[in-house]
Amino acid sequence: MSLSVTYKSTVTVAETLTGNAPFASSSKKVVTHDQFDTSATLNSGSTPPVTTFAAFQKALSGGSATIDLTSVLGTNGVTVNFTGLKIQLAKFRNPATNANNITIVAGASNGYDLNGADFSLTIAPGEEWTYKGLDTSPDVGSGAKTLDLSGTLAQALDVYLVGG
Repeated sequence: MSLSVTYKSTVTVAETLTGNAPFASSSKKVVTHDQFDTSATLNSGSTPPVTTFAAFQKALSGGSATIDLTSVLGTNGVTVNFTGLKIQLAKFRNPATNANNITIVAGASNGYDLNGADFSLTIAPGEEWTYKGLDTSPDVGSGAKTLDLSGTLAQALDVYLVGG
């Protein structure tokens, strides 16, 4: 399988200056802020490298679930195993149709510290979180492979994972 991932993180703000802005005519009072926008195309030869992808919706049962990075659902129902790879990109989205927050932490058993020690993230309904590492997350293996989810009843979390 060949994998190419386009990553974009953009927040563009157009700020219209009010009042008597110095040296600005009425048509030049808009300042555009986009200096922190980033984008990249990643593949097996890029830094960070990416070779493996999984996209799935993880359902909670009784308000909890565990994502095992050695066995997640990929395209067309194929099982994806990230063993020996680092999670380079991750996107988590709590659907707006969920009633409550979902919290993601390193698993209680064989926890994966996606974004450093004590990794914990709480996402409200309609919110999303994207992580782009620089080849610094740990390798997935027998002692570092799970993320635990907690929320309410049978909510679900949308997940994209890219490893390399």
